[in-house]
Amino acid sequence: MRVVIVGAGEVGSSIAASLCADHEVVVVDRDSDRVESLTYSLDVLPVEGDGASLETLTEASVGDADMVIACTDNDETNIVACGTVKTISEAFTIARVRNTKYLDTWNNAEGALGVDLMVGTNLLTARSISRVIGLPAAHDVDTFADGLVRMAEFTIHDDSPVAGTTVAAADRFDSLTFAAIIRDDDVVIPRGDTCLLDGDRVVVIGSPESVGDFATTMRGDIGSIDDVLIVGGSDIGRQTADVLSEEGIGTRLIEPAPEHARVLAEALPDTTVLNADPTDQEFLEREHIAEVDVVVAALGNDEQNLLAGLLAKRMGADRAIAVVEEGSYIDLFEAVGIDVAVNPRKAIAEEITRFTRERHAENVAMLESDRAEVLEIEVDEASVLTGRPIAESIGDLPDGVVIGAITRDGAFVQPRGDTVIERGDHIVVFADTDVLDDAMTDL
Repeated sequence: MRVVIVGAGEVGSSIAASLCADHEVVVVDRDSDRVESLTYSLDVLPVEGDGASLETLTEASVGDADMVIACTDNDETNIVACGTVKTISEAFTIARVRNTKYLDTWNNAEGALGVDLMVGTNLLTARSISRVIGLPAAHDVDTFADGLVRMAEFTIHDDSPVAGTTVAAADRFDSLTFAAIIRDDDVVIPRGDTCLLDGDRVVVIGSPESVGDFATTMRGDIGSIDDVLIVGGSDIGRQTADVLSEEGIGTRLIEPAPEHARVLAEALPDTTVLNADPTDQEFLEREHIAEVDVVVAALGNDEQNLLAGLLAKRMGADRAIAVVEEGSYIDLFEAVGIDVAVNPRKAIAEEITRFTRERHAENVAMLESDRAEVLEIEVDEASVLTGRPIAESIGDLPDGVVIGAITRDGAFVQPRGDTVIERGDHIVVFADTDVLDDAMTDL
């Protein structure tokens, strides 16, 4: 398949990395240095120029492309690029957008604007925040198989109940798989005698109940989440309030601009919108910040989100989640006290990568800056797993692959050595990025 990617930023680079081993990938960007640097690490064809320009798209040979993915940071550029492609090509077009108005327009008239698939960054980010809010102690959460399977990532601290214990001792749950440990720069596939160490990031896959029970083990039972404070009425902040309201979670939102606060109050009838300075400590005390379950920092930039999150934590808020636009800041935010840093570019890259798999994965979650992925795949007759016990077939898969969960006919199946995987089963698999291509061929 020939794929043209317009935009060589974090999102475009991540998508190019996931596709270039199996497909002919062309990357278009105005920044010559960015495009050139990408060719040093990936097998892609570079084209320098404006991705919304007919001349540039012709140079990129979009007439021969099977798919065009427009994923710059500019909504209008992405939409115009897709529309322009449609004038000279039958390629399937995907546009990344932030502004909800474009997504609403497209949803109401699918295929409008020359876009075959439109993916909303801010809505996906809001859903990611909601999933993390619902599972205290987790850094990353995703659901698979229509909600029957959950994946979560937890950090082991020296005071964690499982720190210093073996996986066998920590695994006290009927439907949970310890899929992997991210230790420094290594991906470790755990065995029963593998010890959980301070600083490890543990990836678990299982039923929602078992993953929730493990989260309780890690953090203790803190009860239900019923008081969330969103700092900032950005589109991500508004979308997050919308998603939480649908889930019945009590939400307040602070917006410093008076006019925008009035607009938000009308748009969010189930959310209490407060017009105030989110760094005003007297105001935060009056709003009982120390009793808030979760603070979500969704202001205009990363620096403001860091300040708002840390201030809320210092004043007693239980957890702080911050939106981080710059992917390289994620580890920094979490190192200085933010509980979870959510990166919108990661959310959008996951969604587009899922769709562009040659064998479509039902869902994809990328972990630790693309060191690994968790995928949901429907098993067919060509899979090395079909009709065989896992203990027998797992040897035909590359090292670095773990079968974390199985669903069959709408029911959860815990994978054991003697479990026979059947055609039509949905499997949720952890895979080290280094072996992902080989694993996808075998699965």
